[in-house]
Parts: sequence; C-alpha cells; structure tokens
Amino acid sequence: MSFKLATSSFSNGGEIPKKFTCSGADVSPELAWSEAPAGTKSFALIADDPDAPGGTYTHWVVYDLPANKASLPENVAKTDEISGGGKQGRNDFRKIGYGGPCPPPGKAHRYFFRLNALDKMLNLSAGAGRQDVEQAMKGHVLGEAEVMGRFAR
Repeated sequence: MSFKLATSSFSNGGEIPKKFTCSGADVSPELAWSEAPAGTKSFALIADDPDAPGGTYTHWVVYDLPANKASLPENVAKTDEISGGGKQGRNDFRKIGYGGPCPPPGKAHRYFFRLNALDKMLNLSAGAGRQDVEQAMKGHVLGEAEVMGRFAR
C-alpha cells in the first residue's frame, strides 16, 4: 500500500516557514494525499509536536473529511466546519482549528502531520479534542500517512 501525504508548503523533514507558525501569520499549510486504502470512508488528521517541554502538544485536529477529498488548502479557516466537508477539533492552545508551531527558544522541534484513512465517519461534534478523536478511531484505521517539518525560534 502506498498511501501518501505531502505538502508544497515545506519539504518533508525540512524547516517549516515562519508563515505557518506563531512567529508569522499562523496559517495552516497546504496538504494533499493520494492512494488512500480501499474502503476509506473518511480521513482524520492530527498535527503535533512530540518535542514540547510538557510532552506531546497537539496543534491541529481534523476529522470526518469525506473520502472523496484529497487535499486541504493553505490557510483553512479556524472554524468548526471545513468548507467542502470535515470538522475541526480543539487543539492544545484550547482553540478550534490550526495553531502553528510555537516552541520555546532553543533547538528545533519536530511537527508531525498524520493523516488516518478510516472505514467510517466518526460523527463527533465539531470541537472534539484529540483524545475523543483517537478513541473514536480505534479499530477503524485502514492506513496512516505522515509528513514532518521542523521549526525553532
């Protein structure tokens, strides 16, 4: 299987431009995916920083993206519902939508964008947290694709 997630906003493993961070406009990067597993009914995306001082920090939670969707544009509106289908949850900044990298000064942190192909819609209310999404995904993940970027301040 070759489920893939890519972004034109930065190279995989490369530096995330300031535009996508709290040091810039704090807009979400463009994401596109291909070759989803057979039987995919929806997608869920979680973006996080495993290098945060207090443990993994969640920057973006998206779910119920329809199976016919293959991308998210740059600068997704920070609203409950995504235009064209999908919902956004609450990040660890306690806000809806994308919250960009904002590490303390020092070494670069890694930011993982993980997209899960699911065999059902999660049907959670908009604004759900990461734990609710991960719990609802259990036993329904058909595949996972990821892209990672780095950022330091």
